Amino acid sequence: MSSLISADEIRHETDIVWLEDIDDLDYVRQSLDRLPNRKSKPAYHRDGRMVGYAILGDTAKASRASGTFRRRVFWVLPHDRDSDPDGLYAKSAPAEAVDPRTLEPRVKGSKTERSEGGPPSLAMQELGIQLPL
Repeated sequence: MSSLISADEIRHETDIVWLEDIDDLDYVRQSLDRLPNRKSKPAYHRDGRMVGYAILGDTAKASRASGTFRRRVFWVLPHDRDSDPDGLYAKSAPAEAVDPRTLEPRVKGSKTERSEGGPPSLAMQELGIQLPL
């Protein structure tokens, strides 16, 4: 879950690779996966689709026990809002979801009114303000 990702766990990130246009996504799910390397596109073994992944710098160390690296992977499931706008997450978002516009290397991202399925209030729209939750 994104709320369980700490700044320390993503401190070696140097870039995020997006596999599709994030402007079309209100939210993405993020997780820390154990992967065999720092940089290449990871294999994907979930339902849905991978929409992005983090790249680690050369200072990132592999786990002594497994030899793997913990890297963020960003993904969506078939019942997420982009594929099913009137479905389960029409007016909410999964716990591990964040607005992809708030993501950067070493920044875990945040929920926003857009990611949570609610439009900004009229006052916020008039002022052009969109606050993270």
